[in-house]
Amino acid sequence: MATPTRAARMPEPVPPGAWTTLASSTFAFTICFAVWMLFAVLGIPLKKELGLNETEFGLLAATPVLSGSLIRVPLGIWTDRYGGRVVFFVLMLATVIPIWLISYAHTLWQLLVLGLFVGLAGGSFSVGTPYVARWFPRSRQGLAMGIFGAGNSGAALTKFVAPALILTAGTWEIVPRVYSVAMLVTALVFWVGSRSNPAHRVASSTGWREQLAVMRDPRVWRYSQYYSVVFGGYVGLSLWMTKYYIGEYGFDMKVAAFLAACFSLPGGVLRAIGGWISDRYGAHRTTWWVMWVSWVGFFLLSYPQTDFVIHTTTGPQSFRIALTPMVFTFLLFVVGIAFAIGKASVFKFISNDFTHNIGAVSGVVGLAGGLGGFVLPILFGVLADLTGVRSSCFMLMYGTVCVSLVWMHYSQRAERRRKEQAVGLTQAA
Repeated sequence: MATPTRAARMPEPVPPGAWTTLASSTFAFTICFAVWMLFAVLGIPLKKELGLNETEFGLLAATPVLSGSLIRVPLGIWTDRYGGRVVFFVLMLATVIPIWLISYAHTLWQLLVLGLFVGLAGGSFSVGTPYVARWFPRSRQGLAMGIFGAGNSGAALTKFVAPALILTAGTWEIVPRVYSVAMLVTALVFWVGSRSNPAHRVASSTGWREQLAVMRDPRVWRYSQYYSVVFGGYVGLSLWMTKYYIGEYGFDMKVAAFLAACFSLPGGVLRAIGGWISDRYGAHRTTWWVMWVSWVGFFLLSYPQTDFVIHTTTGPQSFRIALTPMVFTFLLFVVGIAFAIGKASVFKFISNDFTHNIGAVSGVVGLAGGLGGFVLPILFGVLADLTGVRSSCFMLMYGTVCVSLVWMHYSQRAERRRKEQAVGLTQAA
């Protein structure tokens, strides 16, 4: 009797080629994400050169996110149909020339058009997620998707590399040229290191309508909202924080980018840990605590630097409330960890509930997260222009987290009620 129990507890075997495919895919996604976040740093000298206001800067930074988001649904479907290896490789090659052409663009409209083409690199997430997930047994899919998702750390990579290139060359034009060559090399490395398995493809008889029918499921929209917070917020803040440090604390670009990486780096690298936690404790419990930690963090980050005077019996007393750079960076670091875990836990929901349609569902949810990353920097700029308060970006994030917590509470209560009713009907029968 003991033997079956031990056998049941043994981990499911991982097929040959799974780990090399995961490693090459994670590396490729890291470079793609670094390219996707290119304007987070490049936009700072361009803002000065072109005389952009806060809203225009937000639009420039966010434009690549728009195309990278809109392409996610078809990319997810094509991955199901044709296989992730081919789709991923072609996608990377398609961005090489547009990245290079950025170095020749010197007007806002040119940068916006090229940004749309470069942004296709961001759609790689909807290719790699189902691609790597299908290589692993269900008990390890959360970990596998978490490791792949750690490629989000490409946002931090850009914050380290791009400022150094600009300072070394004395011009921002060197950055897109280096990134273009890096993308070409990455595509070749990925092709050599990855593998294909025809069994992972969805049957060719499955049409777009059948794959997208899952969008009628309310769970898809719920997971999309969660992801628009943890991923959309991650992208939006990654694009915004370098400029925020410069404006709020007066740091130069290199120091500001380094401190902003304290949010971007854990927000990407620790996603693998989020996958492991989700496998162990469940997607709902993990996401619930992620939202609460984010709620507290954004509440504290929202308070602007304030000076006020209280008239007391002994005369006026002056007070100042402000986050020091160290405290501010620590809070951002904590939120970055929470977002890293949350990005993995949301996709654990998907792998649990939509095993046979991961590509289409991950495309929809990824689209929602990407659109959040597109809209947020623009709204950050609009709020800054309207209110003059830089921390208004965190006030907006605080509100989105509140929506998620309320939705999670009532949806979980409704699911619990349905389960109790189902158990009652079974017992009655």
